[in-house]
Amino acid sequence: MAMKRILILGSGGAGKSTFARQLAAVLKIELIHMDVLYWLPGWREPSKEEWRRIVAETVKQDAWLMDGNYTGSLDIRLPACDTVIFLDAPRLVCIWRVLKRVMLFSKYGRPDMAEGCPERFDWKFMLYLWGYPTQVKPRIQKLINLHCEGKKVVWLKSQEEMNRFLAEVGSNASVKV
Repeated sequence: MAMKRILILGSGGAGKSTFARQLAAVLKIELIHMDVLYWLPGWREPSKEEWRRIVAETVKQDAWLMDGNYTGSLDIRLPACDTVIFLDAPRLVCIWRVLKRVMLFSKYGRPDMAEGCPERFDWKFMLYLWGYPTQVKPRIQKLINLHCEGKKVVWLKSQEEMNRFLAEVGSNASVKV
């Protein structure tokens, strides 16, 4: 099965954006960072109706790779995708990576975030990360089960598994048919 419409999901700090950049480069497919699509300058949010309209328009494209949970739009994105990749990194790895990201990008912002939204430390987000395995992940699993029958669903639990997957996709992408 060819991968043309791919969702990359997982906790903050799981490595979604980095993995998405690498996979998009291998597949030569447009990368859509959901954080860039969602956030307005100054960490302002679009209305729910506007957000759902943006997502519905975006998934109409022939090919895309999206990274980001945004569970409120998964009912639109999951039916539209052909592949879901869930990065299931351990909780403490995710928290460490987010803290490192805050230190690295707090002054200028990170490249996979909307303009005008500098990286910042946020206790509410830290609590979200801590609760992700027991509160958010089960909801996402249910949505995947509901919307992804017959689709490719890949669960990657470590950096080694991510690297192997990228190498495998890369070797398959380089084969000319």
